[in-house]
Amino acid sequence: MTVKELRQGLRRGIFMVPFILIQLLAVMAMLIEFNMGDVENASEMTGVFNPALFFDSGPFWMVAGLICIVIMPLGGLALMGQELEEGNHELLLMTPLTRWRVVRGKFLAMWGLCLVTFVSLLPYLIVRYFIGGIDAWRSIIMCFSVMCFAAVFCAGAIGASSFRSMIGKITVMLLFLLSFGLSGLAPLMWSASNTDGCGVLYHLNACAFGLCYTLFGLALARSRIRLVVHNYEVKPSWMVIGLLIFTPLVVSMATAMTIGYAGFVGFVGMAAVAWFADVTPKAGKWVKPPEPNIPSAAD
Repeated sequence: MTVKELRQGLRRGIFMVPFILIQLLAVMAMLIEFNMGDVENASEMTGVFNPALFFDSGPFWMVAGLICIVIMPLGGLALMGQELEEGNHELLLMTPLTRWRVVRGKFLAMWGLCLVTFVSLLPYLIVRYFIGGIDAWRSIIMCFSVMCFAAVFCAGAIGASSFRSMIGKITVMLLFLLSFGLSGLAPLMWSASNTDGCGVLYHLNACAFGLCYTLFGLALARSRIRLVVHNYEVKPSWMVIGLLIFTPLVVSMATAMTIGYAGFVGFVGMAAVAWFADVTPKAGKWVKPPEPNIPSAAD
Protein backbone atom coordinates (compact mmCIF):
# COMPACT_ATOMS: atom_id res chain seq x y z
CA MET A 1 0.00 0.00 0.00
CA THR A 2 2.82 2.39 0.85
CA VAL A 3 4.71 1.66 -2.36
CA LYS A 4 1.57 2.12 -4.48
CA GLU A 5 0.71 5.46 -2.92
CA LEU A 6 4.31 6.67 -3.05
CA ARG A 7 4.66 5.85 -6.75
CA GLN A 8 1.40 7.64 -7.53
CA GLY A 9 2.33 10.61 -5.36
CA LEU A 10 5.68 11.12 -7.08
CA ARG A 11 3.85 11.53 -10.39
CA ARG A 12 1.25 14.00 -9.14
CA GLY A 13 1.45 17.76 -9.19
CA ILE A 14 1.07 17.62 -5.40
CA PHE A 15 4.74 16.65 -5.28
CA MET A 16 6.31 18.11 -8.43
CA VAL A 17 4.99 21.67 -8.09
CA PRO A 18 5.95 22.16 -4.39
CA PHE A 19 9.30 20.44 -5.02
CA ILE A 20 10.25 22.91 -7.76
CA LEU A 21 8.78 25.83 -5.85
CA ILE A 22 10.71 25.09 -2.66
CA GLN A 23 14.01 24.96 -4.57
CA LEU A 24 13.37 28.39 -6.07
CA LEU A 25 12.25 29.86 -2.75
CA ALA A 26 15.20 28.28 -0.93
CA VAL A 27 17.65 29.97 -3.30
CA MET A 28 15.91 33.32 -2.75
CA ALA A 29 15.92 32.79 1.03
CA MET A 30 19.64 31.99 0.97
CA LEU A 31 20.39 35.18 -0.93
CA ILE A 32 18.43 37.20 1.61
CA GLU A 33 20.20 35.52 4.54
CA PHE A 34 23.63 36.23 3.02
CA ASN A 35 22.84 39.95 3.30
CA MET A 36 21.36 39.66 6.80
CA GLY A 37 24.43 38.37 8.62
CA ASP A 38 23.71 36.32 11.75
CA VAL A 39 20.15 35.00 11.54
CA GLU A 40 20.21 32.43 14.37
CA ASN A 41 21.19 32.74 18.00
CA ALA A 42 21.50 30.15 20.74
CA SER A 43 18.42 30.05 22.96
CA GLU A 44 17.19 27.99 25.92
CA MET A 45 13.76 27.73 24.24
CA THR A 46 15.08 25.78 21.25
CA GLY A 47 12.80 22.75 21.23
CA VAL A 48 10.70 20.61 18.93
CA PHE A 49 7.14 21.87 18.33
CA ASN A 50 8.07 25.46 19.16
CA PRO A 51 6.45 27.41 16.28
CA ALA A 52 8.12 30.66 17.31
CA LEU A 53 11.46 29.31 16.05
CA PHE A 54 10.24 29.39 12.45
CA PHE A 55 9.83 33.18 12.66
CA ASP A 56 13.14 33.70 14.47
CA SER A 57 15.50 31.53 12.40
CA GLY A 58 15.64 33.33 9.09
CA PRO A 59 13.70 33.12 5.79
CA PHE A 60 15.04 29.66 4.96
CA TRP A 61 13.11 27.91 7.72
CA MET A 62 9.97 29.91 6.97
CA VAL A 63 10.11 28.60 3.39
CA ALA A 64 10.80 25.02 4.52
CA GLY A 65 7.96 25.14 7.03
CA LEU A 66 5.49 26.64 4.56
CA ILE A 67 6.09 23.96 1.93
CA CYS A 68 6.74 20.84 4.04
CA ILE A 69 4.29 21.55 6.88
CA VAL A 70 1.44 23.43 5.22
CA ILE A 71 1.23 23.07 1.44
CA MET A 72 2.22 19.43 0.94
CA PRO A 73 0.25 17.90 3.86
CA LEU A 74 -2.89 19.74 2.75
CA GLY A 75 -2.69 17.71 -0.45
CA GLY A 76 -3.68 14.74 1.71
CA LEU A 77 -7.23 16.12 1.88
CA ALA A 78 -7.91 14.25 -1.36
CA LEU A 79 -6.41 10.87 -0.46
CA MET A 80 -9.19 9.01 1.37
CA GLY A 81 -11.94 10.54 -0.74
CA GLN A 82 -10.71 8.62 -3.77
CA GLU A 83 -11.11 5.30 -1.96
CA LEU A 84 -14.49 6.09 -0.38
CA GLU A 85 -16.27 7.65 -3.36
CA GLU A 86 -15.39 4.81 -5.72
CA GLY A 87 -15.80 2.04 -3.13
CA ASN A 88 -12.17 0.97 -3.45
CA HIS A 89 -11.86 0.60 0.33
CA GLU A 90 -14.31 -2.32 0.25
CA LEU A 91 -12.14 -4.14 -2.28
CA LEU A 92 -8.98 -3.37 -0.28
CA LEU A 93 -10.49 -4.77 2.91
CA MET A 94 -11.31 -8.03 1.12
CA THR A 95 -7.55 -8.56 0.77
CA PRO A 96 -5.20 -9.38 3.69
CA LEU A 97 -4.85 -5.61 4.23
CA THR A 98 -6.40 -4.38 7.47
CA ARG A 99 -7.85 -0.92 8.00
CA TRP A 100 -4.72 0.13 9.86
CA ARG A 101 -2.52 -0.97 6.98
CA VAL A 102 -4.58 0.95 4.42
CA VAL A 103 -4.46 4.16 6.46
CA ARG A 104 -0.84 3.66 7.50
CA GLY A 105 0.23 3.13 3.89
CA LYS A 106 -1.33 6.41 2.80
CA PHE A 107 0.23 8.22 5.75
CA LEU A 108 3.74 6.87 5.13
CA ALA A 109 3.47 7.78 1.44
CA MET A 110 2.30 11.33 2.19
CA TRP A 111 4.85 11.86 4.94
CA GLY A 112 7.53 10.31 2.74
CA LEU A 113 6.88 12.91 0.03
CA CYS A 114 7.31 15.66 2.62
CA LEU A 115 10.57 14.11 3.84
CA VAL A 116 11.92 13.68 0.31
CA THR A 117 11.24 17.34 -0.36
CA PHE A 118 12.86 18.37 2.90
CA VAL A 119 15.92 16.15 2.37
CA SER A 120 16.48 17.95 -0.96
CA LEU A 121 17.18 21.07 1.13
CA LEU A 122 20.14 19.54 2.99
CA PRO A 123 22.71 21.09 0.59
CA TYR A 124 21.35 24.52 1.51
CA LEU A 125 21.71 23.66 5.22
CA ILE A 126 25.34 22.68 4.69
CA VAL A 127 26.05 25.92 2.84
CA ARG A 128 24.35 27.94 5.62
CA TYR A 129 26.45 26.21 8.27
CA PHE A 130 29.84 26.74 6.59
CA ILE A 131 29.14 30.38 5.79
CA GLY A 132 28.68 31.01 9.52
CA GLY A 133 26.19 32.78 11.74
CA ILE A 134 24.22 29.54 12.24
CA ASP A 135 23.58 27.74 15.52
CA ALA A 136 24.07 23.99 14.88
CA TRP A 137 21.78 22.81 17.70
CA ARG A 138 18.96 25.05 16.55
CA SER A 139 19.31 23.72 13.00
CA ILE A 140 19.05 20.14 14.28
CA ILE A 141 15.97 20.97 16.33
CA MET A 142 14.40 22.74 13.35
CA CYS A 143 14.94 19.64 11.21
CA PHE A 144 13.12 17.49 13.75
CA SER A 145 10.39 20.14 14.11
CA VAL A 146 9.70 20.10 10.37
CA MET A 147 9.51 16.30 10.33
CA CYS A 148 7.25 16.12 13.42
CA PHE A 149 4.92 18.91 12.33
CA ALA A 150 4.67 17.33 8.87
CA ALA A 151 3.77 13.94 10.39
CA VAL A 152 0.97 15.41 12.52
CA PHE A 153 -0.45 17.56 9.73
CA CYS A 154 -0.30 14.68 7.20
CA ALA A 155 -2.21 12.44 9.62
CA GLY A 156 -4.78 15.17 10.27
CA ALA A 157 -5.27 15.82 6.55
CA ILE A 158 -5.75 12.11 5.84
CA GLY A 159 -8.31 11.88 8.65
CA ALA A 160 -10.20 14.92 7.36
CA SER A 161 -10.10 13.59 3.79
CA SER A 162 -12.27 10.64 4.82
CA PHE A 163 -15.29 12.96 4.97
CA ARG A 164 -17.15 13.28 1.68
CA SER A 165 -18.11 16.97 1.50
CA MET A 166 -15.56 19.76 1.25
CA ILE A 167 -17.25 21.58 4.15
CA GLY A 168 -16.87 18.48 6.29
CA LYS A 169 -13.19 18.12 5.39
CA ILE A 170 -12.42 21.75 6.19
CA THR A 171 -14.41 21.67 9.45
CA VAL A 172 -12.70 18.52 10.71
CA MET A 173 -9.27 19.81 9.71
CA LEU A 174 -9.86 23.08 11.58
CA LEU A 175 -11.09 21.15 14.62
CA PHE A 176 -7.98 18.96 14.47
CA LEU A 177 -5.65 21.98 14.29
CA LEU A 178 -7.50 23.80 17.07
CA SER A 179 -7.35 20.76 19.36
CA PHE A 180 -3.68 20.29 18.47
CA GLY A 181 -2.82 23.89 19.35
CA LEU A 182 -4.76 23.97 22.61
CA SER A 183 -3.44 20.62 23.84
CA GLY A 184 0.19 21.59 23.43
CA LEU A 185 0.06 24.88 25.31
CA ALA A 186 -0.06 23.73 28.93
CA PRO A 187 2.32 20.72 28.95
CA LEU A 188 5.00 22.20 26.69
CA MET A 189 5.08 25.68 28.18
CA TRP A 190 4.86 24.46 31.78
CA SER A 191 7.56 21.79 31.36
CA ALA A 192 9.86 24.35 29.70
CA SER A 193 9.23 26.72 32.60
CA ASN A 194 9.98 24.07 35.23
CA THR A 195 13.36 23.23 33.68
CA ASP A 196 14.24 26.77 32.51
CA GLY A 197 14.38 25.69 28.89
CA CYS A 198 13.58 22.94 26.42
CA GLY A 199 15.37 20.01 28.00
CA VAL A 200 14.65 16.30 28.41
CA LEU A 201 11.31 16.85 30.17
CA TYR A 202 10.10 19.22 27.46
CA HIS A 203 11.00 16.82 24.66
CA LEU A 204 9.41 13.89 26.48
CA ASN A 205 6.14 15.83 26.45
CA ALA A 206 6.73 16.89 22.85
CA CYS A 207 7.23 13.30 21.66
CA ALA A 208 4.03 12.14 23.36
CA PHE A 209 2.24 15.19 21.95
CA GLY A 210 3.23 14.46 18.36
CA LEU A 211 2.59 10.72 18.63
CA CYS A 212 -0.86 11.27 20.14
CA TYR A 213 -2.13 13.58 17.41
CA THR A 214 -0.59 11.54 14.62
CA LEU A 215 -2.53 8.58 15.98
CA PHE A 216 -5.69 10.71 16.23
CA GLY A 217 -5.55 11.57 12.54
CA LEU A 218 -5.00 7.96 11.49
CA ALA A 219 -7.71 6.71 13.88
CA LEU A 220 -10.18 9.16 12.35
CA ALA A 221 -9.42 7.88 8.83
CA ARG A 222 -9.59 4.27 10.04
CA SER A 223 -12.99 4.83 11.66
CA ARG A 224 -14.46 6.10 8.39
CA ILE A 225 -13.66 2.95 6.41
CA ARG A 226 -15.24 0.51 8.82
CA LEU A 227 -17.64 -1.62 6.79
CA VAL A 228 -20.08 -2.67 9.52
CA VAL A 229 -21.35 -0.61 12.47
CA HIS A 230 -23.89 -2.32 14.71
CA ASN A 231 -27.00 -0.47 15.88
CA TYR A 232 -25.91 -0.59 19.51
CA GLU A 233 -22.49 0.93 18.78
CA VAL A 234 -21.55 4.61 18.76
CA LYS A 235 -20.44 5.73 15.32
CA PRO A 236 -16.64 5.29 15.37
CA SER A 237 -15.84 8.63 13.74
CA TRP A 238 -17.86 10.46 16.39
CA MET A 239 -15.77 8.80 19.11
CA VAL A 240 -12.55 10.13 17.57
CA ILE A 241 -14.05 13.61 17.12
CA GLY A 242 -15.00 13.48 20.79
CA LEU A 243 -11.37 12.71 21.62
CA LEU A 244 -10.28 15.81 19.70
CA ILE A 245 -12.71 17.93 21.71
CA PHE A 246 -11.87 16.57 25.18
CA THR A 247 -8.12 15.96 24.83
CA PRO A 248 -7.10 19.60 25.61
CA LEU A 249 -9.08 19.41 28.86
CA VAL A 250 -7.71 15.99 29.85
CA VAL A 251 -4.11 16.95 29.09
CA SER A 252 -4.42 20.26 30.93
CA MET A 253 -5.75 18.43 34.00
CA ALA A 254 -2.92 15.89 33.84
CA THR A 255 -0.40 18.72 33.56
CA ALA A 256 -1.89 20.61 36.49
CA MET A 257 -2.09 17.50 38.71
CA THR A 258 1.62 16.74 38.09
CA ILE A 259 2.64 20.42 38.49
CA GLY A 260 3.73 20.56 34.86
CA TYR A 261 6.09 17.60 34.94
CA ALA A 262 4.04 14.77 33.44
CA GLY A 263 1.58 16.20 30.96
CA PHE A 264 2.67 13.41 28.63
CA VAL A 265 0.61 10.99 30.75
CA GLY A 266 -2.55 12.60 29.36
CA PHE A 267 -1.29 12.27 25.80
CA VAL A 268 -0.39 8.61 26.27
CA GLY A 269 -3.77 7.86 27.84
CA MET A 270 -5.76 9.56 25.09
CA ALA A 271 -3.63 7.88 22.42
CA ALA A 272 -4.43 4.50 23.99
CA VAL A 273 -8.14 5.34 23.92
CA ALA A 274 -7.89 6.24 20.22
CA TRP A 275 -6.08 2.99 19.50
CA PHE A 276 -8.72 0.78 21.16
CA ALA A 277 -11.82 2.94 20.55
CA ASP A 278 -12.57 1.44 17.16
CA VAL A 279 -11.56 -2.18 17.24
CA THR A 280 -12.83 -4.29 14.38
CA PRO A 281 -15.18 -6.94 15.85
CA LYS A 282 -13.71 -10.42 15.45
CA ALA A 283 -14.88 -13.81 16.57
CA GLY A 284 -12.64 -15.73 18.93
CA LYS A 285 -10.39 -18.45 17.61
CA TRP A 286 -12.48 -21.02 19.48
CA VAL A 287 -15.60 -20.12 17.44
CA LYS A 288 -16.16 -22.62 14.65
CA PRO A 289 -17.25 -21.29 11.24
CA PRO A 290 -20.77 -22.23 10.11
CA GLU A 291 -21.17 -25.30 7.99
CA PRO A 292 -21.31 -24.49 4.27
CA ASN A 293 -24.82 -24.74 2.85
CA ILE A 294 -24.14 -26.28 -0.55
CA PRO A 295 -27.17 -27.68 -2.36
CA SER A 296 -26.82 -31.25 -3.50
CA ALA A 297 -27.65 -32.59 -6.96
CA ALA A 298 -30.75 -34.31 -5.60
CA ASP A 299 -32.19 -30.95 -4.49
